[in-house]
Amino acid sequence: MEIPDFTPTDIVTDELALLNRLVPLHEQRIIEIGCGAAYLSRKLLTAYPACTVTGLEVDEAQHAKNLAAPPVPGLSFVAAGAQAIPFDDAAFDLAIMLKSLHHVPLDGMDQGLAEARRVLKPGGHLYVSEPVFTGPMNEIVRLFNDEQAVRHAAYQAVQRAVASGGWRAVVEHHFNVPVRYADFEDFERRMTDVTYADRRFSPAMRERVRDRFEALKPPPGEPFIRPMRVNLLQKT
Repeated sequence: MEIPDFTPTDIVTDELALLNRLVPLHEQRIIEIGCGAAYLSRKLLTAYPACTVTGLEVDEAQHAKNLAAPPVPGLSFVAAGAQAIPFDDAAFDLAIMLKSLHHVPLDGMDQGLAEARRVLKPGGHLYVSEPVFTGPMNEIVRLFNDEQAVRHAAYQAVQRAVASGGWRAVVEHHFNVPVRYADFEDFERRMTDVTYADRRFSPAMRERVRDRFEALKPPPGEPFIRPMRVNLLQKT
């Protein structure tokens, strides 16, 4: 497969477009592992209705929200984790992990990637998109959610998977995502309104985070930048 050229300074506002540049989406059987609210999968099926997507989510609260949301043709949900995917071998053409690999328990990452390989057909692709631990926005978030160790572990798990011989590393691509917050209160709401963790700030922590936010926020009208990395693997 011919891979398009990229530059390390790509600004990506639509990751679906990036995914489609790497793996053309036509009649693909897709599994999104750790789908969260499945925003990208819903958008994908609107743009590429010949595809089907199965959203796998281990968080019970988020899974219940997914089932209660308005249905999307071609989209289904299953409650399960990456370490034990309840599907037959070679059931899918494409597996997607969007900022989810680093949420897999450390001792389960290798098994999660092995399971992704198992449920892919020969020649199928795994798209792993992960935040990179750097940048001003990261310096704010790490005060209350330091993910340095788990993000490093996720990247190392990808490297071990490739070294195992079961995958071909197609491309590693770094890009930037602009993220906008109206103010600190908007940042606080969006960072704490998650189903899988209790991130309510204590008064002291709230002041620390606010001070860091005000010190590092971009000029008016400019976004924060979230550095990202995609590793695209192909099952051999």
